[in-house]
Amino acid sequence: MVLFAFIQRDVVSGFGWLTQQQLLDAIAVGQMTPGPVLSSATFIGYLVAGLPGAVVSTVAVFLPSFAIIALIGPWIPRLRKSPVARAFLRGVNAAVVALILAVSVALFRSAIVDVWTVLILLAGLLALLRFRADTLWLVVGGAAIGLVRYLVG
Repeated sequence: MVLFAFIQRDVVSGFGWLTQQQLLDAIAVGQMTPGPVLSSATFIGYLVAGLPGAVVSTVAVFLPSFAIIALIGPWIPRLRKSPVARAFLRGVNAAVVALILAVSVALFRSAIVDVWTVLILLAGLLALLRFRADTLWLVVGGAAIGLVRYLVG
């Protein structure tokens, strides 16, 4: 989820390729699939440049991970034993949590815009916290409520 901060900064604010609403839509689409960030990147690529954009963004998301693992894979056992590496990773984890929180607040402000979105938020929180609903059903339920609102209004 930390990648959404960079996507928002570059794709929405920097280049203006997407609107904030389109980014929210990409995140929602990604939540329905395994690997939500990866699916969102493909969706964003499609929105920006059609099928070629989807292919390029998908390759660009997957290729660095494979390259990094191939390059540092042999060193991972040594890094796990290093106190310096462990301290570094603890700091990185704290920074990632802060970044995810900042992105969540920004997305919250963009997503909660009227009474309907507040009601969807409250229903989703109730389903999640009280009934331990799976995220798939939260996304499907939010989409269903949004569709009913669109058809009624």
